[in-house]
Amino acid sequence: MKVTNIKKIRKSLAKTLDEDRYIHTIGVAYTATSLAMRYGASIENAELAGLLHDCAKCMEDEKKLAICEKYNIPVTDVEKRNPFLLHAKIGSFLAMKTYKVHDTDVINAILNHTTGRPGMSLLEKIIFVADYIEPNRKKAPNLAEIRQMAFIDLDSAVVRILKDTLDYLESTPGEIDVMTQNTYEFYNELTQKNLVE
Repeated sequence: MKVTNIKKIRKSLAKTLDEDRYIHTIGVAYTATSLAMRYGASIENAELAGLLHDCAKCMEDEKKLAICEKYNIPVTDVEKRNPFLLHAKIGSFLAMKTYKVHDTDVINAILNHTTGRPGMSLLEKIIFVADYIEPNRKKAPNLAEIRQMAFIDLDSAVVRILKDTLDYLESTPGEIDVMTQNTYEFYNELTQKNLVE
């Protein structure tokens, strides 16, 4: 991805996102590139996925549902009841259609940044973690600890984020996406195995 394309994407996002979301987006891109440097991932792909991860976040719910219907993007029952959850699916679609991103790893990192998925690539984990720990986040529990952990053991940071997310969701009337639970179980088991070995 050329620097000029990154500049164009930033300009476009500044117009389509509200100010707080844009600030968050820049924070995620910055954090993702830092994690990419730490773990030897593509810095360019980390920046690109970080910039585009929430590109559909400020879209009206009705528009998200209409795009899914028009382009045959599958919508779960949970997503129908909570269309704001569709921003990752729509974001990955817009990354391809509007921003001409064709790297599968970048698309998957955008697609899975909210729930994660079992067996994520390094880039997917980086975007998942960067979204949670970027410098403008203030309210999430255990942030200081998770921020340090992210640069020491990425999988452990993934597990901790998922556990804290599930704990939070269980304390609210909101629904839990089954993928979040599946991802937690996968990475929790993986990190427990690694501790034993």
